Formats: sequence, structure tokens, C-alpha cells
Amino acid sequence: MGSVRKASAWLGLVDDNDDERYYDDDYSEGTDSQEAWVTDPRVKVASDTAEEKGRRIGTVTPDSFRDARLIGELFREGVPVIVNLTAMEAGDAKRVVDFAAGLIFGLRGSIERVSTRVFLLTPSNTEIVNGDPAGHRTDGFFNQS
Repeated sequence: MGSVRKASAWLGLVDDNDDERYYDDDYSEGTDSQEAWVTDPRVKVASDTAEEKGRRIGTVTPDSFRDARLIGELFREGVPVIVNLTAMEAGDAKRVVDFAAGLIFGLRGSIERVSTRVFLLTPSNTEIVNGDPAGHRTDGFFNQS
């Protein structure tokens, strides 16, 4: 289909009969396990490389206090964990924060509040770099005051 015809079809000036080319008559609902869609192998390689070099960050959005175990397991492996407590009730969220505080104390990590009810737990071998805007720096570089 030419570009003028495509534009005319898009504007609704002519009928677009090119829809048939998108349908495959040989499509079958049941696929053989040998012909199943396989994820691009580069994805696995990238995740393996990230795991080998320690470039992983876990995110956990617990529904109840029972999900705190996942936070502990990730943190114990040395993975920084972002804990999003916005989906929890206040009482359970407080228990998870207490659990996280004990976890970082026991494993010599640190905890930082990212926003309301969202916390970052970092292991002892992880440095948090603060990205303050240039106007707020105290060394005089680009200081506007």
C-alpha cells in the first residue's frame, strides 16, 4: 500500500483492505513444546552477568508481614532491596520496618527512606550516592547564592 493510500485509509477516506495480510491461516492454538517461543538468550546472559558482578537490586511490595522473609533473603544475599509499603496497612507496615531495622543492624547495612512508605535497604558493601542538584552544593561550584 502506498503512502498516500495509507494516509487516506488513516483519515477514513478510503477502505483499508490490508487487514488480511496480518492474519495467518496456518496459525494453530496448540504449539509443540519443541516449537515454543524462547526468550532471547541475551536476556539470560545479561541477568547472569549482573548477578556475577553484584549489580542487582531487589524490589519488594509486601501485602502482609509474611512477605518480610523475601526481604530478608534478598538482603542476606547482599542485594540492595527497595521496600514499597504503600499497599500495606499501617500496623503491618510498622512491623516490616522494625524487621528491616533489625536486619540492617544485624548485617551492618543501612536503611534510607526514599519516599513516604518506601525504603532502601543497602548492605554494608554498597555506597549510596546522593544526586543533589548542582544549585544545592556546598562547595561553591554553581552555587547561585
